[in-house]
Amino acid sequence: MEFRNSTMGNGFILVGILDDSGAPDLLCATITALYMLALTSNGVLLLVITMDARLRVPMYLLLGQLSLMDLLLTSVITPKAVIDFLLKDNTISFGGCALQMFLELVLGSAEDLLLAFMAYDRYVAICHPLNYMIFMRPSVCWFIVGTIWILASVIALGFTIYTMNYPFCKSRQIRHLFCEIPPLLKLACEDTSTYELMVYLAGVSVLILPLAVILASYVRILFTVLHMPSNEGRKKALVTCSSHLIVVGMWYGGSSLMYVLPSQFHSPKQDNILSIFYTIVTPALNPLIYSLRNKEVTGALRRIFGKWLGPAHFLGSSF
Repeated sequence: MEFRNSTMGNGFILVGILDDSGAPDLLCATITALYMLALTSNGVLLLVITMDARLRVPMYLLLGQLSLMDLLLTSVITPKAVIDFLLKDNTISFGGCALQMFLELVLGSAEDLLLAFMAYDRYVAICHPLNYMIFMRPSVCWFIVGTIWILASVIALGFTIYTMNYPFCKSRQIRHLFCEIPPLLKLACEDTSTYELMVYLAGVSVLILPLAVILASYVRILFTVLHMPSNEGRKKALVTCSSHLIVVGMWYGGSSLMYVLPSQFHSPKQDNILSIFYTIVTPALNPLIYSLRNKEVTGALRRIFGKWLGPAHFLGSSF
């Protein structure tokens, strides 16, 4: 299928929150700092999970995938937004817009599905500990992770092709931080109501169904934890699960408002703020949430950096 568009030669102009902000320099500095934090924290977490043999278990395999998705997602959005602001050039080609949309949809959809699988992993670990390495053996984990990436890619490709085949003739200005379906459809000069309904239903499916799996998993976990005889066991289970629930709340909160909230309740400023939250803020905070409250990760950090820097120089975790 070939793209058909009157703006193919000129591309688009991204008029994001940096252009509409009352203090754009401060906001740009904040976004840059968050991006550097996301690069550092996710990069370090990936390094630790890869290098430490004690973390080569399903839970950390999935956590490594989450860090990879967060790292790629924020890198698809943030560098271009910051560079465009500094160079005062907000243009993006038609192909670049399509690629950015595709990558954002792949990574966003994959993270939706991965968070549900991570909740299932915690359910099995807490409710069926004796069968954990049977249900969550490495071959099963890698198969499901591969399926998540493939399914997310198929979903993203379909919506990207369909969206970019609309003729955009109302304006070249996308009032958004990056190329995303809802703000781009506002530029179409054909009726998009049916397609917007499709996007809405897909958003409900990709967001709400995994969220239902997460909630069901944690209801079962809660009942199991409450019946644990050991206070130490209850505390460890609740700490592990609370970290995941905080991440779930941040991710699903922003993305649900963006894709599930009906279009009449959207405004460019609101959409920009939501996009910053789930594409920049959340990827920066996720590794900190998991690492600060996880003794195994902080212990691995000490072991790895202790080898590199020596016991006398390494006084604690980087986080």
